[in-house]
Amino acid sequence: MKPIVQISLDLTNIEEALETAALAIRAGVDWLEAGTPLLLAEGLHGVKKLRENFPGVPIVADLKTMDGGYLEAEMMAKAGATHVVVMARAHEETIKVVVEAGKDFGIQIMGDNLGCPDMVAGARRLEELGCDYVIHHIGYDERRGIASRGLPMPSPLDQLKEVVAAVNIPVQAVGGLTLEQAIQCPEYGAPLVVLGAPLTIDADAFRTAEGDLEASLKLICEKIHAYRDT
Repeated sequence: MKPIVQISLDLTNIEEALETAALAIRAGVDWLEAGTPLLLAEGLHGVKKLRENFPGVPIVADLKTMDGGYLEAEMMAKAGATHVVVMARAHEETIKVVVEAGKDFGIQIMGDNLGCPDMVAGARRLEELGCDYVIHHIGYDERRGIASRGLPMPSPLDQLKEVVAAVNIPVQAVGGLTLEQAIQCPEYGAPLVVLGAPLTIDADAFRTAEGDLEASLKLICEKIHAYRDT
């Protein structure tokens, strides 16, 4: 799979999300993600607005589904999402019905291994249950909590190669990556590169990061897309 750049719109109002999405698309970003904060703040309205403004762009709805999977996936698909996220720690039946909804409504399913005691086994379980992608994810609270105790902060890169080797579907690494680490993800065999906090979003305020974000995104996209030709 050729590298794909996805921006996580972890914002809390649709106006700012639309502005950030527009500059991201101009910079060369391939996919838009309606991040969990945006879904909590704007719900289906936010996904519909993204679809109206970006009709040909894949949209990931980061639902982090734990229950009621079929209905959640159906609602997001009808609102315009092309991908939805279900958690590996959800019940097996929940993952199965999300996958079923994906087939029924023509969307793809991303399984997230956040919080799994065995991250590699969690990724493998998601593939076995029919997910189209694996998100190898070290959580926001986990990273901040561990760092606050003066311990080394975990990174999705720690086990990324093992996760990639364990599955036959595309993998995305998420969780506090630096710019340099995000650009390196295709080298680890993870072609789905997600850009979010702290790269493009102020992780403490959940607003767009300061500085020339469009120029920074353009540089990132150019570097990641260069892997397509290597």
